[in-house]
This record gives sequence, structure tokens and C-alpha cells, in this order.
Amino acid sequence: MDHPLIDLINQKIREAEEAGEFDNLAGAGKPLPKEEDPENALINRLVKESGGVPEFVSLSRELAKLREELRDTGDRTKRREIMKDMSMMEARIDVARKAHR
Repeated sequence: MDHPLIDLINQKIREAEEAGEFDNLAGAGKPLPKEEDPENALINRLVKESGGVPEFVSLSRELAKLREELRDTGDRTKRREIMKDMSMMEARIDVARKAHR
């Protein structure tokens, strides 16, 4: 079943073509860039353009914050908790790296 607005969309595209709005677009006549993951190309592009990073990168940033917190903390109990969190974070980073490959 077609989208209810398909006729309107097609009409707008035809009008734009007739008005020359698709002439001289950047990259016209050039091949599309090679995509390693064509099924997720749009999602990957949107994530990249919005500044998204792979999970292991964001986890590594969190680990760096934990290391800084550990340096600044003198309380033994708190240091033990931070080291436990760091250990878990390192494991999550390893898993995320493997999943990213």
C-alpha cells in the first residue's frame, strides 16, 4: 500500500525537475561514495554527521573521567568503588571494540 501522500510527493518532485532545481547539484554525475555497510548507510551517516562516536570511544571517555576521579580521591572506600567501576568499564570497552569490528 502506498503512502497517502505519494501522489503529492511525486507531483512536487516533477515540478522541481521541470523547474531545474535538480540541475547542477554538488556531486552530480559522480559515483556515490563506496559504503562498507550499505544496509545501515543512512544511519551511519546521520550518526557521523551529528558527532556520534562508536560505543567504545564514549566508554573510553568515561574511563578517563573515572581515572581522573581516582587521582583526586583520597577516601579508600571511594577509591575501591572507583577501581571496581574502572574494571567494569574496561571490560565493556573490550566487548564494544570486538562488536565494532
